[in-house]
Amino acid sequence: MFGLTDKIIGAIAGGIALLLAAGLAWQTYQLSSERTAHSDLKLEVSQANERRTKAALGVEVKTAKAESTHGAKTQENSDAFTTSQATRDTIARVDADLADRVRRTEAGRAATYRAMAQSCAATASDTADRLVALDGQLTKGVGVVADLRKDLGRRDAEVVLLHGQIVADRALIADGPK
Repeated sequence: MFGLTDKIIGAIAGGIALLLAAGLAWQTYQLSSERTAHSDLKLEVSQANERRTKAALGVEVKTAKAESTHGAKTQENSDAFTTSQATRDTIARVDADLADRVRRTEAGRAATYRAMAQSCAATASDTADRLVALDGQLTKGVGVVADLRKDLGRRDAEVVLLHGQIVADRALIADGPK
């Protein structure tokens, strides 16, 4: 009886050992598969991080270039405005000199007109008064023109300055991060 029981027990033990071996093999396979999947996942995460880093670096480089270009254009615009100031000042001085010269010779012209009026009849005196009044308006007008030309020159330079700044700003906006 012990023989048959020993054989049954041996067969059961062998079956259990075979089941345990199969279970161990299955667990080993599963562990190996999980390790491979984990390694693949780590590689994907690393590659994704690298792609994000490259993209961020690209945006930084593009932004730096756009800011550099904007700064250069702003400086050029400002320099052009500053450089043109001497020309505007010269024009204003010429106009002011003309107005001053006309103002200084006003009395001489008035005396000439009065002398002409005295040599003529009463209508000549009226004409001289009108000429003196007209000359006074001329003197004031030349001064006004000089002032207006100075203001206009400054305004034109400011418009050029603002236009250049707008162009530089638009270039920055157009080249900026998207």
